[in-house]
Amino acid sequence: MKIAITGATGFVGVNLENYLKTSQDVESMRVRYLPNQQFDIKSDAIIHLAGKAHDLKKVSHPQDYYEANFELTKQLFDAFLNSEAKVFVFMSTVKAVADEVKGILSEDAIPNPKTHYGIAKHQAEQYILSHKLSEGKRVYILRPCMIHGPGNKGNLNLLYQLVAKGFPWPLGTFENQRSFLSIENLCFVIKELLENNAIPSGIYQVADDASLSTNELIELLGTR
Repeated sequence: MKIAITGATGFVGVNLENYLKTSQDVESMRVRYLPNQQFDIKSDAIIHLAGKAHDLKKVSHPQDYYEANFELTKQLFDAFLNSEAKVFVFMSTVKAVADEVKGILSEDAIPNPKTHYGIAKHQAEQYILSHKLSEGKRVYILRPCMIHGPGNKGNLNLLYQLVAKGFPWPLGTFENQRSFLSIENLCFVIKELLENNAIPSGIYQVADDASLSTNELIELLGTR
């Protein structure tokens, strides 16, 4: 199977390409949003990871999120529909459903995104779901929770740096439960979606089997 990955230089993309290339023909597909552009898809599957992540510093222009996460996805998905490719995997986010999750979040939860990032991702989901697929085509929308693994430069990496430096954790008596997702498990899920045509198209929220409290996470990071 020939697989094209957008956003292949990011944390997920690098790990996923290394995971898949042992058994598949994988190529990086460089993309950015430009008005009225059309893509020519030559691969059997597209894994669309590229996009603009949420901005913790809040300095990005709102339009950047809609162009990178919604408009670009529309262009790629339209190209997929008009191509011979059979599988389209769109990396969305739980932020497309809710900015903060209380309790268990299921796939049938009513989306209520609060940020430009989440709204743009939800718009992309809705656009994809609004189209009827030709026979033989499959589409998967993935909403991963916080991903951890080699090369992660996000919040978990910052937390690990604090633990490694021996800073005391201020919420030692605070108990909560949160889902995480290892990059290895995410790569496994995507590989299964590509290879198993019995898995129905749809939205899938992806997480490790076990939820962890913040204190349990701190303990695990301390053993690394």
